[in-house]
Amino acid sequence: MRHLTTLLLRRTKSSCRNMKNQKEQSHSTPVYAVDALNALKLAEQCLQLGKVIALPTDTVYGLACDANNEEAIQRLYEIKGRDAHKPVAICVNTIGALRRYGQASHLSDELLTRLLPGPLTIVIERTPQLSNRFLNPSTTRIGIRIPDFKFMRDLCGTWHEQPLALTSANRSSAPSSLHISEFQALWPQLGAVFDAGRIGLSEERRLASTVIDLVTPGCYDIVRSGVALKQTLAVLHEFGYVAKSQLGPI
Repeated sequence: MRHLTTLLLRRTKSSCRNMKNQKEQSHSTPVYAVDALNALKLAEQCLQLGKVIALPTDTVYGLACDANNEEAIQRLYEIKGRDAHKPVAICVNTIGALRRYGQASHLSDELLTRLLPGPLTIVIERTPQLSNRFLNPSTTRIGIRIPDFKFMRDLCGTWHEQPLALTSANRSSAPSSLHISEFQALWPQLGAVFDAGRIGLSEERRLASTVIDLVTPGCYDIVRSGVALKQTLAVLHEFGYVAKSQLGPI
C-alpha cells in the first residue's frame, strides 16, 4: 500500500511538472493587444530581428516575417510545417507598394482600387525588388495582399514600405485560426503574438482570402475561392475580364 501511494505521488508530481512546463513554455512568448500603445513598435522590432510573429488580418490570424530576410522565411516554413516549394503571399499597404513588388502595369489603378484593400490575394509576376531566394523558389509569381485591417496596414507602413511574407497561423493542412488560442502550440516558436480577440463571427472566415491569378492581361484564373469570390468576380467582369478557361489553349 505504501509503495502504491508513493508511486501515485510521483506520477502526480510528474504530471504537475509537465503542466507547469507547458504553461511556462506557452507564456514565454509575449502576447500583446493590437491596440496597445507600443504594439506596432514591438512588432517592428521583432521583424528587424528576423523573427516570425502572429497577427490578425481581415480574414484569419496569420504568421508574418520580413519577406526579404532569408533566415526568417526559412523559419516561417519550419514553423508552418510547409513544403518549401509551396508559395506564400506577401502583404503590403498601398497599391504603389504592390506595383513595386509585382509586375502590375497591365492592371489599372481604378481596377486595383476597386479590388483592394480586402480579403483578396492577387497573383502576378514578381519584380527584382523581391530578392529572397527562399521566397517561392519554384515560381516567378507572387501573391500580394493589402488586408483591410488597420494593424496590418499600419505595420506595413511602419516597416518602411517593405513587404511582409504572410501565411495563415496554423500548421499546414490544419484549420485556419480565428482566435490566438487555436494556434497556441506554435507560440513558443514565435517572436510575439498580437491579439485582436476573435476575428469574424462565422466559420466562413476560415476559408481565408480569395486568390486570383491576374498574370495574363484581361484574364483571370481562380486559384482559391476564399471568402470574397463573388464580389471579386463582379468587379473583374465589370472591367471586361474573362475566365482564362473560357479562352481555350493560348
